[in-house]
Amino acid sequence: MTLRPLFQRSLLAIALGVGLAGPAAAAERELLNSSYDIARELFSAINPDFVAHWQETQGETVAVSQSHGGSSAQARAILQGLRADVVTYNQVTDVQALADGGLVDEAWQEALPNNASPYYSTTAFLVRKDNPKGIESWDDLVRDDVRMVFPNPKTSGNGRYTYLAAWGFADQHFDGDEEQIHDFMRTFLRNVAVFDTGGRGATTSFIERGLGDVLISFESEVNNIRGEYGEDDYEVIVPPVSILAEFPVAVVAPNAERNGNSDLAQAYVEYLYGEEAQRTLAGFNYRVHHEAVVEEFADQFPETELLRVEEIFGSWDQAMEEHFAGGALLDQLQRR
Repeated sequence: MTLRPLFQRSLLAIALGVGLAGPAAAAERELLNSSYDIARELFSAINPDFVAHWQETQGETVAVSQSHGGSSAQARAILQGLRADVVTYNQVTDVQALADGGLVDEAWQEALPNNASPYYSTTAFLVRKDNPKGIESWDDLVRDDVRMVFPNPKTSGNGRYTYLAAWGFADQHFDGDEEQIHDFMRTFLRNVAVFDTGGRGATTSFIERGLGDVLISFESEVNNIRGEYGEDDYEVIVPPVSILAEFPVAVVAPNAERNGNSDLAQAYVEYLYGEEAQRTLAGFNYRVHHEAVVEEFADQFPETELLRVEEIFGSWDQAMEEHFAGGALLDQLQRR
């Protein structure tokens, strides 16, 4: 007996420990989007709009399934055989891993606008009501009376952005003095109350377990958390200097072709740049590029200086090798 493609993909997702949200019935084709852990609600909102758009413009009934987890784990799952048609990740290196494995075009960042990042964010702070510790910027996080919660940079792209944002602040603040940057980062890391493996675990530690004085995550995520758990109980602080967090997308061309979805996959990633999707993204507190939507949501996003990983660390590859590899700077700075 021949298994239907979606059933095959579902079995593989289960075998790899990947969360898979099923599509609507009676679809003529089914697209699988592999995405990062905290994007579940986002794509639950975007996908029905894309399905309606495709039906209206192409006259075809399609469905979109979601596979969620840490984006690095998602990329590994695809390399191991998960037949995702598209990826929507929160870190460039995870898409590049697929390009290095021959599953995404080598020039994928040139295939779509803004380095193939239809939306972006930065790193921000969630503090408890009335901000009792008076936390406003990165230098407040190295005080003796402050404890932080954010995901482990070894296992989470979210956590890597936090580490790199803190380093970028220190680099600017100390005018590149390596010794002072290292001292700052040692104290910064020492003040972490708990390193969870991912963003949702960090949220649980801060909100439900009551650990730490500040949760550090993507600006989009901390705003969504505040909306869910109580706007009167938490405050969001966007520091005056932070990091540019791009959210890259790409078509997994061999899979899309094999699944008969090449045109559908390309249309899906392009749809994320359109006004309708950009408005949904902004509604989930992501920063976007569409001029009309940017103007509409301008009051929602405080101004901040966004540092680029490439400008501070040379490249993502260099940052990964020098900071996050075994025995690299992160490990060295955490030694007591």
